Amino acid sequence: METEFKNNDTYKYQKAKEKVEAIKGFYGNLLAYCIVIPILAYINYSTTNFPWVIFPALGWGFGVIMNGLYAYGYNPLFSKNWEERKIKQYMQEL
Repeated sequence: METEFKNNDTYKYQKAKEKVEAIKGFYGNLLAYCIVIPILAYINYSTTNFPWVIFPALGWGFGVIMNGLYAYGYNPLFSKNWEERKIKQYMQEL
């Protein structure tokens, strides 16, 4: 019984650590975005009239949003209910 408790604590610790690492990664990505995109915008507007900075801003911005959704556990496509239904379905098939 005690080893089961320790394994459960170890599992919870590992999951909590993964969540903290994901959130930390998200904030690092967000910080880099907030630094690099204005630099690219300055370079863009001081060298040419074509607003090419929109492309990296939108692409990287989408990545930052997806990273944040993952870090905070929000997934609109594959919710917990969907996961549980699929697990039950595959368990019944086996």
